[in-house]
Amino acid sequence: MEGYASVNDISEVVAADKKHVWHHLINHRMFETVDPRVIVEGKGLRVWDAKGKEYIDAVSGAVWTVNVGYGRESIANVVRDQLIKMNYFAGVGGSIPGALFAEKLISKMPGMSRVYYSNSGSEANEKVYKMVRQISHRHHKGKKWKILYRERDYHGTTIGALATSGQAERAAMYGPYPDGFVMVPHCLEYRKQWDVENYGERAADAIEEVILREGPDTVGAIVLEPVTAGGGVIVPPVGYWERVQEICKKYNILLHIDEVVCGVGRTGTWFGYQHYGIQPDFVTMAKGVASGYAAISCTVTTEAVFDLFKDDADPMSYFRDISTFGGCTSGPAAALENMRIIEDENLLDNTLRMGDRVVSNLNALMEKHKVIGDVRGKGLFCGAELVADRQTREPMDEKKVAQVVSECNAQGVIIGMTNRSLPGLNNTLCLSPALICTPDDVDQITGAIDVALTRVFG
Repeated sequence: MEGYASVNDISEVVAADKKHVWHHLINHRMFETVDPRVIVEGKGLRVWDAKGKEYIDAVSGAVWTVNVGYGRESIANVVRDQLIKMNYFAGVGGSIPGALFAEKLISKMPGMSRVYYSNSGSEANEKVYKMVRQISHRHHKGKKWKILYRERDYHGTTIGALATSGQAERAAMYGPYPDGFVMVPHCLEYRKQWDVENYGERAADAIEEVILREGPDTVGAIVLEPVTAGGGVIVPPVGYWERVQEICKKYNILLHIDEVVCGVGRTGTWFGYQHYGIQPDFVTMAKGVASGYAAISCTVTTEAVFDLFKDDADPMSYFRDISTFGGCTSGPAAALENMRIIEDENLLDNTLRMGDRVVSNLNALMEKHKVIGDVRGKGLFCGAELVADRQTREPMDEKKVAQVVSECNAQGVIIGMTNRSLPGLNNTLCLSPALICTPDDVDQITGAIDVALTRVFG
């Protein structure tokens, strides 16, 4: 590590953190006896904590964000240069990086046209919900106001976004929620609800059943992750997405794809939905857009959606919304350089190759460890579901899964898991290393899981 004069400096930082910082997703009772982990440096896939311990980060910043890895000087330099020249102006005006990144982004998204900037995935999704509601009022006489969402999917932390949370434990104790958000069944074939041959189509047909129950004239949009992330790394089965598109067209329902996790290379294409040949009306993204080097999110729409907000005769027709920090120029500046790196280093191809290696290694572990019930993934976004019994598929106890994560951590490998999201089903190990990972990195990560499973389960 460099940049710190002495251990005492770090000790002061840790003490200040422990005394004043409210960490995310953690019960702070534990910090009465242990220090919080403070990460002080990163390079490539590796990070170092305040005690000098080195880790390989197999979850890209713990929340699937640092797609091109740590320590990218070129991104830091373009952000620095941009901030000196022009750091901020509200989104009512334009900026050079804002215009150039929007153009570059749209070039990767055939059929899409407009980019609305904000600063988090939750906010990007909220923008869509507001757009759908405004479209309902202006073009459907207040009808088609309901928004469907899927069981096990997740779309953010705000009250509006939590109203579309398919993860009961995430949403618990933050209600009551606004009306008009309706859940449809999940599509995880490993825990299938219907014993049919064409499971993908049947899972999609379940969406149509909800639409008919609610009334097609009341449903304005559906929000779905292309691959369910925190709900267990669920890759949709064959036939699912094609049927979803058909249903949306049949009932004039806008299709909103939440790419906050999958977007900008994570699955081996620029966007997860592009694996399936579908055309969304909205696409939202955040985490990997700038790989965590600056805060940015995007709500991307078709020109047809954009045109619904243009009416000179009605002074209330435009999208009356603002995101203060959507006007920061650091986000699109970083995002442009992030995208250049992905292109120049052929990271989409690497993601597909290394993703295949992760899945192959995990499948080999499944032959060795009976507690692995299912392996699934798309690109460098992979999961292994742990079970207490393969025959009954009884989920492994969450505490046992957490022990596996802890044992990997002890070996200097940071992995993730479904965490207090799904009652009784927080049993999936999650892997999403940076798109730059090598075969040796993959083998080190899965090797640590092998050792951890042996230590916990024998």
